[in-house]
Amino acid sequence: MVRDTRGDLPFVMGDHAFTSRLIVGTGKYRTNDEMVTAIRASGAEMVTVAVRRVDLDRRREEGILHHLSPDEFFLLPNTAGCFTAEDALRYARLGRAAGLNDWVKLEVIGDERTLLPDTAATLAAAGELVADGFKVMAYTNDDLITAMRLEDAGCVAVMPLASPIGSGLGVVNPYYIREIKRRLTVPVIVDAGVGTASDACVTMEQGVDGVLMNTAIAAASDPVGMARAMKLAVLAGREAYLAGRMAAREIAVPSSPTTGMLDREHG
Repeated sequence: MVRDTRGDLPFVMGDHAFTSRLIVGTGKYRTNDEMVTAIRASGAEMVTVAVRRVDLDRRREEGILHHLSPDEFFLLPNTAGCFTAEDALRYARLGRAAGLNDWVKLEVIGDERTLLPDTAATLAAAGELVADGFKVMAYTNDDLITAMRLEDAGCVAVMPLASPIGSGLGVVNPYYIREIKRRLTVPVIVDAGVGTASDACVTMEQGVDGVLMNTAIAAASDPVGMARAMKLAVLAGREAYLAGRMAAREIAVPSSPTTGMLDREHG
């Protein structure tokens, strides 16, 4: 059994502690059985559910929620597909009224082509949802100022993107991600843009608290195999960050001692 990183601090958001630092979505799978098998293979405990795009009636076998037991997974309602603060507020409250919980991954999109977030609308919605008793995990761009304002608004986690949603480009601006992590006290979860296991590993090496992904697993040729790979990559990236990488150099440095070597002429 693969264990979590040694000597690590607990992964705590709000009033909840998690073992896995990988959060996964539920969209784009070919079948519900494939979705559940992949999520289990990923080891993820927190699973996002797009309130606007799923049937909230658990009794319907064809619906996603019929296959996701809240006893097995921590279900995170998501306002994916919302383009205004008003829509995001409406669907966050609908998810809570439907019995999911008072957590929400807040997502307000500002541009249909790039799917980049509308930060002003996100900040407005975050403040209102926090005041309404929600534990808000806010999806945003990789801008430090917006991230700090979301923390000030009371979000339990800030979720800067690695690169545009569904792009699979990995972390485009690692410096910005590291600076956000350095400056915030709430957990920083990188969301969107991870394409494969190496992206997940590099993302975790920036020191962030976790990674959220969907397309990278669901759109893989073998989603279950990719889910296992992502689980290991997140663990490896976290372990590497905690271990502390060697200093990068522009010249070669021998890996073995250069003193006390046998004289080649007498070899």
